[in-house]
Amino acid sequence: MDKVFTLLSRIRRELGRTVAAVSMMALAAGAGAQSLDDLKRDGNGGSTDNVLTFGMGYHQNRHSPLKQINKSTVKKLVPVWSASLNNDLGEQAQPMVYNGVLYVPTVKATFAIDIASGRQLWMTPVEYAPEVPRVVCCGMIVKGIALYNGKVYRGTIDAYVVALDMKTGKQVWKQKAAEWKEGYSMTNAPQIANGVVVTGISGGEFGIRGFVDGWDPETGKHLWRTHTTAAPGEPGGDTWPAGTDHYLRGGAGTWMTGSYDPELDLVYWGTGNAGPWNSTVRPGDNLYVASVIAVRPKTGQIVWHYQWTPGDMYDYDGINENILGEVKVDGQMRKVLMHADRNGFLYVLDRATGKLLAANAFAKVNWADGIDLKSGRPVPSAVTKNLQAGQHIDIWPSYRGGKNWPPMAFNPSTGLLYANTINQSMEYWFDTLPEYKQGFRYTGIGFRFRDPAKDEAWGFMEAIDPLTAKPKWKIPLADFNQWAGMLSTAGGILFTGKRTGELLAIDDESGKVLWQFKTSSGIHSMPITYTFKGRQYVTVVNGLGGNSGINNPAVREYVSPGASVWTFAMINE
Repeated sequence: MDKVFTLLSRIRRELGRTVAAVSMMALAAGAGAQSLDDLKRDGNGGSTDNVLTFGMGYHQNRHSPLKQINKSTVKKLVPVWSASLNNDLGEQAQPMVYNGVLYVPTVKATFAIDIASGRQLWMTPVEYAPEVPRVVCCGMIVKGIALYNGKVYRGTIDAYVVALDMKTGKQVWKQKAAEWKEGYSMTNAPQIANGVVVTGISGGEFGIRGFVDGWDPETGKHLWRTHTTAAPGEPGGDTWPAGTDHYLRGGAGTWMTGSYDPELDLVYWGTGNAGPWNSTVRPGDNLYVASVIAVRPKTGQIVWHYQWTPGDMYDYDGINENILGEVKVDGQMRKVLMHADRNGFLYVLDRATGKLLAANAFAKVNWADGIDLKSGRPVPSAVTKNLQAGQHIDIWPSYRGGKNWPPMAFNPSTGLLYANTINQSMEYWFDTLPEYKQGFRYTGIGFRFRDPAKDEAWGFMEAIDPLTAKPKWKIPLADFNQWAGMLSTAGGILFTGKRTGELLAIDDESGKVLWQFKTSSGIHSMPITYTFKGRQYVTVVNGLGGNSGINNPAVREYVSPGASVWTFAMINE
């Protein structure tokens, strides 16, 4: 018996040495210098072994050319490992992959994980004051990171930008973007554009003044700041009430990561709701709230803008992803920007000029009668006029939107957008406007969500034509609307997640669910796919949280919090 124990101990020691050796090799492989060319090629002819950008490419198509996992083989998909992230606050992040190492953030820490084994290589905690959560609108979450030249870049919930060494996780630099006590926070992933780290800011419910920042990636030096509420004397300054300082509390947070066109050298960044939501104190369009701004990454110069919801009074924001692609318009292929807004309209713009090419409702809408293609402006409905007159009204869509922040995907081959949409209204009214107080909510409205009728869906999974906004297929969601991003693949498979924890594989021609796996908590994040040693993997982060999860009693009945990384591949036969 002693000999058996001795043998088992030896095996354990040798196994430990082997795992440690593999982990060290993975760590060494993961270290490297991602060039600007590598980032440009991510999702655009670059190595499928890596996922280097938020959106799986600067275009944010969230489409992969991989097709090992397809309609015939997806039934062989199994989990190969899962790793705890030790976080019960919620998880909405897209991971990154480089040279066999997966990098994933939580609000508490940043992790490097070996793809082969799921073994943690390093973990770097995020430290912040315990009172910080009170200035976060919609959950203690972070949506992603950036990789460049051997470093991992991220934001923190108390509005710092941090650079970490990819090899060790050690902090290289840390810079303060804003004062959290004033209502600012940072939840978006940074973006690397033309050698500049570009970041946004959150806090539109707290009377902040939104902005986009540029940082030196090596030193953390602050290069520029472009505010998203125009001051008097600036372009757009006359869209705020004259003789007031409302623009200083005007909102327009920039809390979703922008897309980037390297050829045009333009970053396309969405802006959020105006502050306060109650628009009676700030008549006018209030540039650049609820807009997209096209910005030079070296200088922060705004080249053009388009405003989705002038003077936004519904919290429709305008931060939803701006997908860059090519579609046929009037018989000619055009380089366009596609945007499904929370306001219920799907827009197609010329991405060089911002010219409106199409705008159609993809969800039930009653706040506007349509979008005037000549002026680019919404046509106000009687509903909006009644709200401004002081009435309680039912608004479609609710401020959760026809589609919220979870990104859709675009398949260049099918020419279709794939999205999780929402089917919900709200009773809405202008309330007594509170006095502005630094670091406290500043909205001045009342609202009550209207649940769908028993025979109505909470939302839909759908394939949408970008120019007409008409669905090719539309699958109703009977239990909850889905709060996860879409991933499209050349194998004809869409991946997304349910708030109850299932990772779904969907036929992109029909919307039929071909495969699903129940993970340990709700999925509110963005799945990715990549290859490792010639094998296709799918990775998703789960963890109930955010305003859509942890604060939803109906969801909590079925799902418990607790974040993990789940990685899947086809079973080897």
